[in-house]
Amino acid sequence: MTQPPAQHARRTPESGWRRGAKALAIALTVAVVAAVAVGGFYAWSLTQRLAEAAVPLKDAPAQPPALSAYDEAFSVLVVGTDECDDEVKQAFGARCSDPENEGARNDVNMLVSVSADPRRVTVVSFPRDLQVPIPECTGADGTVESAWSKAQINTAYEKGGLTCVADTVSELSGQSIPFAAKVSFGNVVNITDAIGGVEVCIGGDGINDPDAGIDWPAGPRVVTGYDALAFLRTRHGVGDGSDLARIGNQQQYLSRLINKLRSAEVLSNPGTLIGLANTAVNNIQPSQSLADPIRIAQLAYTLKDVPFDDITFVQYPVLEDPADRNRVIPNENAASVLWEAIDTNAPIVLTGELGANEGVFADPSAPQPTESAPAPEASTPAPDATSATPAPEAVELPSTISGSKANQPTCSAGNG
Repeated sequence: MTQPPAQHARRTPESGWRRGAKALAIALTVAVVAAVAVGGFYAWSLTQRLAEAAVPLKDAPAQPPALSAYDEAFSVLVVGTDECDDEVKQAFGARCSDPENEGARNDVNMLVSVSADPRRVTVVSFPRDLQVPIPECTGADGTVESAWSKAQINTAYEKGGLTCVADTVSELSGQSIPFAAKVSFGNVVNITDAIGGVEVCIGGDGINDPDAGIDWPAGPRVVTGYDALAFLRTRHGVGDGSDLARIGNQQQYLSRLINKLRSAEVLSNPGTLIGLANTAVNNIQPSQSLADPIRIAQLAYTLKDVPFDDITFVQYPVLEDPADRNRVIPNENAASVLWEAIDTNAPIVLTGELGANEGVFADPSAPQPTESAPAPEASTPAPDATSATPAPEAVELPSTISGSKANQPTCSAGNG
């Protein structure tokens, strides 16, 4: 007997809304999967690029990277070198064309010390002409450089790279340095462009410095690209024309950079943040302890809520070198007060000038930085108030230590 053909139930036609919802669900699923895949590859790519040039540090931390605040005190050494990158070769003339000027020097050395609880940040700048002992260092090619009892601090990078600079600063300061990063002239150009420039204040008669390639009138100025580098390099155009005066200029730039990074202009723009992270990875040589984008994000997250009046910029205190008036030596008595304040996490009170050698002065026209109010503290008293560790008293730094707070905008003292 012939079987009748099978009858299939007739499907009810889907409504336009249902079809649209299904298509949207599929699209969202594809987007999420793609985002995870791309994000994972992006993080792996960043890690690979960081690791390629990473160097070891003797004080590298045992604590692994995590997507949370770093729960200990830590220091980051930031080193700026005078390398002749392709971006700057033409502008630097003899510095990059004369064979006698080969090599790279660590002309900018900043130690960023971050306390645990409460968080405070102290940025110490070391003059490039500072005469210090340099320990035995091993270069990237395995060559061992003997220790020097006295040498200019900006020769440490030539002797043994970033690791040698970290060891030199650590021995001078007595501070542990678990993280370090090196940036070159060309890197500064790229990083500044990635955040859309930094607005600085030029005072006095403006800056006229042919060596840095700038002639700028007084007033506010957004510096980008090579102009940012020229501003950081200018020496003869500010204060008394010394390297000590230049440090105040560099600290002005860094202070205003921090203010910008903490502003909604950057923090609320995911595209800017991703671009900045990518640029940073491509433009730093890190220590192995910093060669991980999660670690970089962790340290940045740790710093995001530090009050501006607890972010302090100081210049390492110095005395004139009796053997060479064009060089300086450590003022160890004054420096010991600074390191003690950092070690005990004491609030720092500045009593010296805003900048050494008349490099900068207060900017009365600048608006005060804005920041969110801190979260209210719990009102529950400690079980035993008598056993609580008392907060350290504020420490007044000697007047021989110049510096400023992040909520004290400064202007370059142009002598043009």
